[in-house]
Amino acid sequence: MLKVAIILGSTRPGRLGEGVANWVYGIAKKRTDAEFELVDVKSFNLPLLDEPIPPSMGKYSNDHTKAWSAKIESFDAFVFVTGEYNHTVPGALKNALDFVYREWNNKAAGFVSYGSAGGARAVEHLRGVMAELQIADVRAQVMLSLHSDFENYRVFKPAPHHEAAVTVMLDQVIAWGTALKTVRKK
Repeated sequence: MLKVAIILGSTRPGRLGEGVANWVYGIAKKRTDAEFELVDVKSFNLPLLDEPIPPSMGKYSNDHTKAWSAKIESFDAFVFVTGEYNHTVPGALKNALDFVYREWNNKAAGFVSYGSAGGARAVEHLRGVMAELQIADVRAQVMLSLHSDFENYRVFKPAPHHEAAVTVMLDQVIAWGTALKTVRKK
């Protein structure tokens, strides 16, 4: 069965992404066409990239990198939950993406973003990173507004129509992830 990681990319104290990621995970768990796991970048305690050899070589020297590598390798597809910090992705998420390379290749990804402009600019930047990591990102994305989907900008209360958007995005991630699994077996 296809394995999909829902990756929570913010490590900030008081982060809003935890509620968003749990909501996405709750929707995903209702499905029977893939296995889902919530992966919190924060729990891996990745320092600022500290590997002496470029990740594309796959020669990791640090235990935290080896643990992250094994976790990412175990998945066929990803859903990135990201806030928008200064018109881009959180630094912790970018750092986590940069730690490994081959483990991301020929897999699919979708995005759930939040921010004052729905996190659209963060996803725009992520799409460029996805191309370099050889991740096929799907068109459908979920954009949550700090103004209308968070009460007092803190308590996550998504508008009902967002659940349908999550379903469409997951449909695409699973379809593409399934197709790309055959590419990795060659």
